[in-house]
Amino acid sequence: MDSDGTQDARGTHASPVPRPAGPPQVPAMPPLPPRAPGMPPPPDGSAFLTWLRAPRPDAAPGVWRFGHRPRPAEEPEEIPTRQLLSGALIAFLVGWLIWSLLQNGYLGTWWWVPFDLIVPDAWRGGDSDLGETGTFIVYQGYELLVALAIMVGAARLGRWGEVWRRFVTPRFRRPQAQETRTTPEDDPAQWNELRAAGAADAAERLAAEARSGLMRDVDHARILRAWQGVRTGRHSLATFSGAVLKDGAAACLHPSGERDLPARLARHDLVTGQVRLGTTVDDARNPYAYRGTGLALGPDLLGTSLVAVGPAGSGKTGTVVRPLAESLCLHALAGRAAVVVVGAAGAGLGPADAYDVVVRIGNQDSEYDLDLYGGSTDPDEAAAVLAEALVGDLADPHPGSDSRRSTTVLAQLLGPFRAVHGRFPSVPELRQLLDGAPGPFAALRQGLQEAGQESLLRELDARERQMGQPGDVGGVLGDRVALLDRPAFAGFFDTSGQSRPFTLKALDHPVRVRIDLPQRGHADASKMLARLVLAQFTASVAVREDRSLFACLLLDDATGVVTPEAVRGIQRLRSGNAGVVLTLRTLDDVARPLRGPLLGATGCRMALSGLTPWDGQDFAEVWGKEWTEARDVTDRQIIAETPAGKAVHMLRRVITGKAPTARAVTVRQVERERWSASELAHGVPAGHAVLSLTDVKGEHAPPLLVDLRG
Repeated sequence: MDSDGTQDARGTHASPVPRPAGPPQVPAMPPLPPRAPGMPPPPDGSAFLTWLRAPRPDAAPGVWRFGHRPRPAEEPEEIPTRQLLSGALIAFLVGWLIWSLLQNGYLGTWWWVPFDLIVPDAWRGGDSDLGETGTFIVYQGYELLVALAIMVGAARLGRWGEVWRRFVTPRFRRPQAQETRTTPEDDPAQWNELRAAGAADAAERLAAEARSGLMRDVDHARILRAWQGVRTGRHSLATFSGAVLKDGAAACLHPSGERDLPARLARHDLVTGQVRLGTTVDDARNPYAYRGTGLALGPDLLGTSLVAVGPAGSGKTGTVVRPLAESLCLHALAGRAAVVVVGAAGAGLGPADAYDVVVRIGNQDSEYDLDLYGGSTDPDEAAAVLAEALVGDLADPHPGSDSRRSTTVLAQLLGPFRAVHGRFPSVPELRQLLDGAPGPFAALRQGLQEAGQESLLRELDARERQMGQPGDVGGVLGDRVALLDRPAFAGFFDTSGQSRPFTLKALDHPVRVRIDLPQRGHADASKMLARLVLAQFTASVAVREDRSLFACLLLDDATGVVTPEAVRGIQRLRSGNAGVVLTLRTLDDVARPLRGPLLGATGCRMALSGLTPWDGQDFAEVWGKEWTEARDVTDRQIIAETPAGKAVHMLRRVITGKAPTARAVTVRQVERERWSASELAHGVPAGHAVLSLTDVKGEHAPPLLVDLRG
């Protein structure tokens, strides 16, 4: 059975990669990758069950929910350590003094009145019914009660309980095991939902696989995804049950036949769909509920898109893009997501074995090619996407601008060419047409005349009239296409059907794609190809039939990629269950009119350490201000008027070396920036970042200082 979206992700290529002949047998499991913290080791069923049953309480956006212990929203008032200890000591001394005074009779005998009223006369004296020993015990017992009462009063006065909790208990506290849900009705390892739907045999098979250690976290997530397909009516219950009974935990495999990644570097929790990026710093600028908690991202947050800005070496690739790519690849194996990762060759975006398709543009050994037209058969649609890639960065950077003139020019050529040849032109052919070469134009005209395509002939005539006129963008388009018509790219972007072009139309399937861009000597071409992938991505996800599959594009370096059309496309992604992750070295790589719209279009914004003050100013503006309590402390000198007062002041000056002063504290509410440009530029330590979050439901988290190494 194929679970939701687990059809052959590579079936859109000219030469599809065959599916495995059959899923691997459960006893002969493939070698396990290195285990990261939070990932259950499959050979031990108890460890997997402990991981599966671990508490994952609901939490604010971005909180790592695995084993999370919620904290109060507001920080409780805490007495300073010095004041707390001195108060406890003074209370003890006061209690000891009172007891000493009572024992020595300095305070009278009134404290014996309750004893005289309660204790019978027969119990007093040496000749009482209790005897001397009994009488001694009665008297000593009463004194002990009085001493305990004084101790209780001193303890309450000196806050001994808080001293115990703060300084004594942590030294003897033992690490507590993770709480597990052991109620059979709530046990996720029992698959009770399947039992309730009538698939008791399948549920029992899966429970046995989990107990025996044959199930992994990816298996659990993948089978849950397949079960969702049954609930929504995409698959029948009988087909699902048959697949589970036949293959157990290996049922509903990804088309690649893989059940895990070759290796994991980050901490993942596929129950919540999160990947841990770091730890929220215990800092006064962070909300109290977030301090010390893990910081994690998932599709619910990436669905609003993320932009990360930081200089080279700040950790954008290693601490942000790589963990997110790894997480989305795991989601793809579980049939939940489709991911496209774009970066320079050798950028460290994961091994090739972790992807289904690796496109190495400019590398003649690349197994896959990139479809220049995004798999489209509509000339107007293909022209719009290609125009954005070629000259999108030359358009007016105002968000309301467009590139309709370039789109029209390309459509005037692509439509006639496809009508004659049944395909779109290759890069050399497109360059010749844009340059106005007479031979290709004449051949195209003859083909249209023979086919009787009068409307397309008019399009071709209009293109010929516009060539050479002032303001014609055909020459600019030709110059940009010439960047791809280089010997290094010979054999790429082929449209004759002889290569294996990858198209982003495959995002209807849980495909894992990595596209390596050429960098050395082809920087402009790399920027153009990055714009092409982003334009094709935004166009493809908007027309997907199955939007239950989360689609995400990770662009490791978005320099020269952000255009007015790109910003509009990013704004539309949330409604299509898709998102993008963009990294920039500086916001100066984005045109000034587009910086605000870009930060506004993305729900998650990250400023890494080493940011420039002018970049920090843009983040400070988008994060806004908040009301905070400001304290103004004023010290004024005390003037003594009496001789005794002057003598005391002189003595204090001799002892302290300072004149006696009185301190006045003024508390007022002021509106201040959450993070100022100066703080972002100089107050973020190395390996840290300030991150604000917004999920697809609209819930948001204020800017948080995060340690990306924790």
